[in-house]
Amino acid sequence: MSPRHLSFVETGRSKPSRELLLTLARHLEVPLRDRNALLVAAGYAPRFNETSIDDPVSAHVLASLKRLLATHDPYPGVVLDRHWNIVLANDAASQLIGGLPAGLLTPKINAFRISLHPDGLAAITLNFAEWAFYLLSQLRRLVMMSADHDLVELEREVLAYPNIAEHLIDGEPGDRGEATREEPRLLVPCRLNMGGVELSLFTTLTTFGTPNDITLDELAVELFFPADDATEAIMRGTGGGPA
Repeated sequence: MSPRHLSFVETGRSKPSRELLLTLARHLEVPLRDRNALLVAAGYAPRFNETSIDDPVSAHVLASLKRLLATHDPYPGVVLDRHWNIVLANDAASQLIGGLPAGLLTPKINAFRISLHPDGLAAITLNFAEWAFYLLSQLRRLVMMSADHDLVELEREVLAYPNIAEHLIDGEPGDRGEATREEPRLLVPCRLNMGGVELSLFTTLTTFGTPNDITLDELAVELFFPADDATEAIMRGTGGGPA
């Protein structure tokens, strides 16, 4: 493609072909949902389907996700959709959130809401300021990338929580937690007070490498790992304290 033709496309003097739009979207890493919107705006039919994870055609993918989560026990693991609603959870994650107020668990369990609400996991998060800063940064990134109405409303909701306002100053955490530790940390953990015992966990996010469906493109697997030996011993039931 010549620079001249691309310039004509950018200024509206030429109509882009379907192939050109898909090529540009692929190199710009545009999400599949937005690629469909781009095609429709140019007068073409959508290219990518949105298949429910419970659809029979997704059976192998669903089974693999369940197997991954089960293998990750006794450490918490969840599958998140594009709004960070929990689609699947292993036993460890289910036990972690099972005691939360029912109002936070319906109609969908949202990871941002249960982690940041003052009646949720925020109440037992020892380093809430720095963990909330991480989560709010993730939420802001999702809003900026998608302009999704539900995410915009969710961000507005969590920013109004009294504990968020207490720990944020001009959008930044007023207390970054253990910023004065002598030894620098490799990761920011989530430190939870579970019945008087501290659990320290770090998280990873994994996505599908070659999705060709909107649902799979928007799913993410979040796995939590012990950040220290004491947490690992407790979660494996070998170190005393709550299993």
